[in-house]
Amino acid sequence: MPSERHGLKRVFLATRYSWQGLRAAWRKEEAFRQEVVVALIALPVAWFLGDTGVERALLAAVVINVLVIELVNTAVENVVDRIGPDPHKLSGRAKDVGSAAVFMAIVLAAVVWGLVLFA
Repeated sequence: MPSERHGLKRVFLATRYSWQGLRAAWRKEEAFRQEVVVALIALPVAWFLGDTGVERALLAAVVINVLVIELVNTAVENVVDRIGPDPHKLSGRAKDVGSAAVFMAIVLAAVVWGLVLFA
């Protein structure tokens, strides 16, 4: 039987699911809320500090990248927690690697901002 989720209906549903995910991350993840606050400050600052469109885009992209990686990390943590509350070395490793991805995104953002603004 063909899926009823195609065309504009699929786009509408995908958008709705994305907003649900953003709202859930905002409600449940303090780190995501903190990073959104930083982004709300950094994005306008990027517009004024970047000398070219490319610099502005690069400064904005690395800030948004932190939010993207945080959302993926949150998804990993939720899946691991869904599997069960018992400690397991692979569960811990998955969460640690997700956290490391967020850390690396923050380091990348700091390096790019430093190079664009001070090099």
